[in-house]
Amino acid sequence: MPRRILVYLAHPVLERSRVNRTMIDAVRDLPGVTVRDLYEDYPTLAIDVAREQADLLAHDVIVFQHPFYWYSTPALLKEWQDLVLEYGWAYGEGGKALAGKLTFNCVSTGGPQAAYQPEGYNRFTIRQLLAPWDQTAHLCGMKFLAPFVVHASLRFTSREEIAPHAANYRRVLEALRDDRFDTERAAYEERMTDALDGLISPIVRNQGLVS
Repeated sequence: MPRRILVYLAHPVLERSRVNRTMIDAVRDLPGVTVRDLYEDYPTLAIDVAREQADLLAHDVIVFQHPFYWYSTPALLKEWQDLVLEYGWAYGEGGKALAGKLTFNCVSTGGPQAAYQPEGYNRFTIRQLLAPWDQTAHLCGMKFLAPFVVHASLRFTSREEIAPHAANYRRVLEALRDDRFDTERAAYEERMTDALDGLISPIVRNQGLVS
């Protein structure tokens, strides 16, 4: 069976976004992929926990797409974590609802890739700065994959410049859906965007076909 993928988009001013709008538009029409815009769904931050938990249960891969605000996420995504990932449901005694699911972050940064290195002005890699997400996934029994990262988003002036990144994002979701993605290797990469050709196979395993 193909994997079912849930993409949570969290951008408080999506209408002013270049990168995230183009990226999400590239995957909206993919069969087997559900896109949820959290800021559109919850403009007052009143999160429907039951709805969110039902959506999580119905999908196999959970993607969190967001700009990298102050080395973290927009505020609504933190509120979502605080309310939805309940003790006894997502973690703790009896909390096995998310066990075995795959998850990763798709992030855009204003700074270049060189800034996110030990010798760069941000001092840490994206993967290191996402350690709270890694640990959250671990606590919930999920497999945390390397992030999909689009750096230096401020330099893009048109959707055409972003198009190659959006196409690669689509490739990743298609491959995850069709079991053509090396999740074991992706769990240890620094950024999946550095190793896509090695992570994605042309073989559609669950259908026995060659794409």
